[in-house]
Amino acid sequence: MTTTAGTSSASHHLSPAFPGRAPWGTASKLRAWQQGAMDKYIQEQPRDFLAVATPGAGKTTFALTLASWLLHHHVVQQVTVVAPTEHLKKQWAEAAARIGIKLDPEYSAGPLGREYHGVAVTYAGVGVRPMLHRNRVEQRKTLVILDEIHHAGDSKSWGEACLEAFEPATRRLALTGTPFRSDTNPIPFVTYEEGQDGIRRSAADYTYGYGNALADNVVRPVIFLSYSGNMRWRTKAGDEVAARLGEPMTKDAVSQAWRTALDPRGEWMPAVLRAADQRLTEVRKAIPDAGALVIASDQDSARAYAKLIREITGDKATLVLSDDSGASERIDEFSGNNDRWMVAVRMVSEGVDVPRLAVGVYATTISTPLFFAQAVGRFVRSRRRGETASVFLPTVPDLLSFANEMERERDHVLDKPKKEGEEDPYAESEKEMEEANKEQDEDTGEQDMLPFEALESDAVFDRVMYNGAEFGMQAHPGSEEEQDYLGIPGLLEPDQVQLLLQKRQAKQIAHSRKKPDEEADLLEVPAERRPVVSHKEMMELRRQLNTMVGAYVHQSGKPHGVIHTELRRVCGGPAAAEATAGQLRQRIAKVQEWATRMK
Repeated sequence: MTTTAGTSSASHHLSPAFPGRAPWGTASKLRAWQQGAMDKYIQEQPRDFLAVATPGAGKTTFALTLASWLLHHHVVQQVTVVAPTEHLKKQWAEAAARIGIKLDPEYSAGPLGREYHGVAVTYAGVGVRPMLHRNRVEQRKTLVILDEIHHAGDSKSWGEACLEAFEPATRRLALTGTPFRSDTNPIPFVTYEEGQDGIRRSAADYTYGYGNALADNVVRPVIFLSYSGNMRWRTKAGDEVAARLGEPMTKDAVSQAWRTALDPRGEWMPAVLRAADQRLTEVRKAIPDAGALVIASDQDSARAYAKLIREITGDKATLVLSDDSGASERIDEFSGNNDRWMVAVRMVSEGVDVPRLAVGVYATTISTPLFFAQAVGRFVRSRRRGETASVFLPTVPDLLSFANEMERERDHVLDKPKKEGEEDPYAESEKEMEEANKEQDEDTGEQDMLPFEALESDAVFDRVMYNGAEFGMQAHPGSEEEQDYLGIPGLLEPDQVQLLLQKRQAKQIAHSRKKPDEEADLLEVPAERRPVVSHKEMMELRRQLNTMVGAYVHQSGKPHGVIHTELRRVCGGPAAAEATAGQLRQRIAKVQEWATRMK
């Protein structure tokens, strides 16, 4: 995300709770980035302002502080907040009330009561009656706050409605924590600047990314725990397919192996939920009210996961379904109590604002970077220094890439690249984005139409990802090796997390060296043959191997699986998903040798 000069550099040297002047009706302290953004806005007094701040950084506080300043100085006379969901609309009204700004979250039509300073509405609501809101904006000087403004590009009708409704506004403040989109729908009131490559990208007026927020202790560091395992499913043709989650395979096979893992009737989900509950118990030693959230793909899965949690823990999980009228109240109740688990369907990932959430299970097959960032954003809100977040993932290439790019800032690209070049993992299909941003999670029947039936699954602890590096080696659930990683304290400084992970890995490697390979639980690689390699490098090696095998398939006529099995037999080592960089390079060289001989 492009940032104009001087926007965030000054904040890097200040405490995250930098005490600025106390804006009217607000708390006496603002975080450094909030004060920096305020100063920039007050100095420039722009009509449109786009603030990009990572989830959990405090966008709401910044926006309401600015609203208070503009009302106090009579720059505007009223405020309109536009939010993505009904739940967030109510959260905005509650937050505004705490600093003396009264917003009506139930407004639908007609004159507004005198006791209110404005309204809180949804993008869908604006889409239904844009002229109602335009008339209000034209009658009085209005500040429009567009929360998570990327939603205004979700459909042509929403974007056009926002333009029609708020074009006359005196001031417009756009906020987002995930400024990129997977499509090229323009976002209203966002400036796009053309780069040297001829591609237009969104330009922010102030950016505060996850990396900066982490350095300032404003958000929690995230430990990702990845689980692999053997999957077996049946295709529509009646063929049974077996594969290991994380092994190189076609996109369809990855999708079906992933869905097999998430099937509540298999062994993968119960094992991962059990591990996540153990992690939650450890975290609650330092954070007594810490909670956990499972993000499910659909309502049937959500109900099944809630039942599994009850069986595993003995405690009932709070179940939040998007079409349930009491969903918002249940979220609020969970936020304020001491219960351990909540299970929610995918759309709640952005609508949940529960600061005590510290452990997550990513149990949905949505693979867009936008949704992943929103989902992880539910766990990063820091309340005190040293808190850590833990997110459990299936070993799926896209998810591992997203997890290792948490600190990467991205722009919304308005134009498709003119030349075919390096594959962009963010160039997801428009259909996938529509799935990720559905307002409802009704059963569409699509799942029943897919040529797929999950048969069985098991789970294997795969690795831990933190700060772009990977730690740990394969281990069975319940093993001493897995327990070492699940037992990492929940209250640590970021550098302490890194140091402890390195110690855990060294211990695991030392333990594996004492056992002959034939006695090892799973094949474990000595330290000198398993250096900590970046995930990007490992993914590139796996892609390269898969490309070489694919080429050799056409040359030899043998199936992919046969070639991979032969490579393992000749070169030694585990499946490609667990192989070291050295083992992958050895296999690439071997398949090149085979291909050369056949020419």
